[in-house]
Amino acid sequence: MVTIRPLQQNDFPNWLPLWDGNNAGQRDTDVTTETWSRLMDEAAPVHGLAAIHKGEMAGLVHYILHPTTGAIAHACYMQDVYIDPKFRQQGLARKLVEEVVKIGKNEKWSRMYWIAESNNEAAQALYKNIGVKLDFTLHVMAL
Repeated sequence: MVTIRPLQQNDFPNWLPLWDGNNAGQRDTDVTTETWSRLMDEAAPVHGLAAIHKGEMAGLVHYILHPTTGAIAHACYMQDVYIDPKFRQQGLARKLVEEVVKIGKNEKWSRMYWIAESNNEAAQALYKNIGVKLDFTLHVMAL
């Protein structure tokens, strides 16, 4: 049985290994501290959910709400969908994404979007049946 629920303050020790896995073990302590602070701040637009499987935190998803010029309602950028490798292939990522979708429908967001590496076969297999793939090129500039 899997339970999907919002992250809670006492989740930090269980969240941290998943966060590290999501970041390929490249932890920036300041970013980690600030990310957790934002996740725990009810006034912040950054939110997180945990997948609990047999009493263990097995996965996470973070999502960020923001205004957009294309709609009146907020848009959602879904970020950091990550499942502990020992819990993969059990549908947990799908359950996390479906819960974000459910929240978005309840809160009447305008849309939800995300990015995934094109060579991440597991992510591509999940997302191809959930959203519509747009043919855009993402450009990033560090500032």
